[in-house]
Amino acid sequence: MAANLSPRAALVNGARLWQCRAIMRLPALLPAIAALLTLLTGAAAAQTTVFPAQTGSAGNELSVYSSLDNDLAAPLIQAFQARHPDVLVRYRNLLTGDLHDRIVAETQSGEGTADFAFSSAMDLQIKLANDGFARAVETPDTAAWPDWANWRDTAYALTFEPAVFAYHKPSFAGRAPPATRTDLMRWMAEHPDQAQGRIGTYDISRSGVGYLFMARDQELYPDIWSVVAAMGRAGVQQFATSGELLERISDGRLAVGYNLLGSYAAEWSRRHPEVGVILPRDFTVVVSRVALVPAAARRPDLGTSFLAFLMSPEGQTLLSQTLRLSAVSLEVAGQQSPAGGMQDLAGLRLKPVPVSPGLLAYLDQATRAKLLARWNEAIAGH
Repeated sequence: MAANLSPRAALVNGARLWQCRAIMRLPALLPAIAALLTLLTGAAAAQTTVFPAQTGSAGNELSVYSSLDNDLAAPLIQAFQARHPDVLVRYRNLLTGDLHDRIVAETQSGEGTADFAFSSAMDLQIKLANDGFARAVETPDTAAWPDWANWRDTAYALTFEPAVFAYHKPSFAGRAPPATRTDLMRWMAEHPDQAQGRIGTYDISRSGVGYLFMARDQELYPDIWSVVAAMGRAGVQQFATSGELLERISDGRLAVGYNLLGSYAAEWSRRHPEVGVILPRDFTVVVSRVALVPAAARRPDLGTSFLAFLMSPEGQTLLSQTLRLSAVSLEVAGQQSPAGGMQDLAGLRLKPVPVSPGLLAYLDQATRAKLLARWNEAIAGH
């Protein structure tokens, strides 16, 4: 019968036979496929950079897990090694979720984990500390550290990053840009032709820091949903990253960016003078990158030494210069231009997100779903 099939039918039958044989062989292939996926996922999620010891390492190896990009981390590590030339540093750049999960998995396996963890996901870092995956450590600067930036000596805020308005300077030539949420609503109402489709913010369903900023806005500002609804009527555009927003503000596709992470906005403004940055005058939410020494660290002494360096005046000054942020250290903050040179903090209502178990509420799935639903309703004008 096969000999009577048309060439097309024979081809179809042959394809079906190949599919059936492939499906039958699938169970035997699954382990190899799983191993390959693990390898590929691990390679994509973790970038490891080795900073050799300056005087030769005799087993002194510091392992760091961090969400900070390598080019920003390098000067911090090199300055630490100038103090500790016999220490090799193995730096793994991880996504914030992967950083948390890796520390948990490695601790539970008993194999030991990183000696120092530094992440922009405040909530996940506090979860590690709250769940017993961080150890209490004291440094020479612990006693003077602000209360809001230290939870039980297990989790320390090391940076001071405000949520800002960024704006396209040429679009506001001859008039002041919005400096409060009320100003923003007034500008959208009085200049609909200039505002329509030219307001941007984070997509809070995809941006962790965007979600955290909006959650804090909701807690601090009863009329926040009127602001969101007004942005929705003006055709607000949502993006997952700061870079996407700032690129569009630079070329004028967007006139205003709402609740951008100040560290990125300040650095972008330095390199692109057409972008202006304002810390809101009604209130300014401040988030931080949080550091801890894992309980299962293989070299907790080295992890503590690196933490002590980043909390020291030298480390805080370097963090400020590298990330263009205000220092958490009150000693250093009083000697530097605030907020990476954005503007004077005097007179602002600063609202830092405390390093505390209160952050765990942001991880609750029901709470998250409720906030996202409210956001989508307001954006849609309901």
